[in-house]
Amino acid sequence: MDQIQSIRVFARVVEAGTFTKAAESLDLPKGTVTKLVQHLESRLKVKLLNRTTRRVTVTPDGAAYYERTTRLLHDLDDIDASMTNAQASPSGRLRVDVGASVAQLIIIPALADFYRRYPDIQLDLGVTDRPVDLIADNVDCVIRGGELLEQSLVARRVGNMRLMAVASPAYLKAHGRPAHPSELESQHTTVNFFSSRTGRPYAHVFEKDGETVEVAGRYKVSVNESNALTASVLAGLGVSQIGAFAAVPLLERGELEQVLSDWTCPTIPLYVVYPPNRHLSAKVRAFVEWVADLLSRNPQMSR
Repeated sequence: MDQIQSIRVFARVVEAGTFTKAAESLDLPKGTVTKLVQHLESRLKVKLLNRTTRRVTVTPDGAAYYERTTRLLHDLDDIDASMTNAQASPSGRLRVDVGASVAQLIIIPALADFYRRYPDIQLDLGVTDRPVDLIADNVDCVIRGGELLEQSLVARRVGNMRLMAVASPAYLKAHGRPAHPSELESQHTTVNFFSSRTGRPYAHVFEKDGETVEVAGRYKVSVNESNALTASVLAGLGVSQIGAFAAVPLLERGELEQVLSDWTCPTIPLYVVYPPNRHLSAKVRAFVEWVADLLSRNPQMSR
């Protein structure tokens, strides 16, 4: 059997955590993945993995072997890239995960430009505001807003998303316009956004003249997806803070109105994140550079 293929399959099993996920990500039968790992263990005469019915864990020998062989695989990928001129013409399948509103309003409308530059890249675009496991789900990179919780990942800051406090004309006609952020907890209703990871809602933060006010908001509906947040505000369900790139077109059409405009909403950093042990291929580099340039040209983003 091909030793390099066996090593690649072993590495994928370690990263995915199960033989089933590894097989799916490699587009191979599970039996083939199992056979290749068994062949590698037989050849090395060591046990690399501990198997249970639900998960695979790495033995001490397996961890040491994984660490050394992944460096070797990265070097081989670099050699292949330089010999095939992949830097000049990136190609292949690329799995990217991105938040819903950024995908719908920024990334997808600009993809025609991306494919004019890189016609040989096949993009699998996962669209969700839920956090993903980059290693287990075999995702090449993700675009996410907010401070990073997983410090082991590699991140590149590609922009800052401005927020705006908005409400629908119907809501303001029925409830009036808030004069101070504190009124969002006493006299007004908010639409809240909660974390898919913890289930806890994010506070509405306002700043003015060195003063910072955080309000939980008195809400009737809370969502965990950015397009649903905008839709809820449009439906007149309350006041909320949404990305300026989503708000500005709606403000221009009169579908929303800005409130508390004399207060500033903090920006949210946007990152492209990828695993530290994943080879940063030419196609990933091409996408990251394209996204960074795209966001830098968006007037509702700041650097």
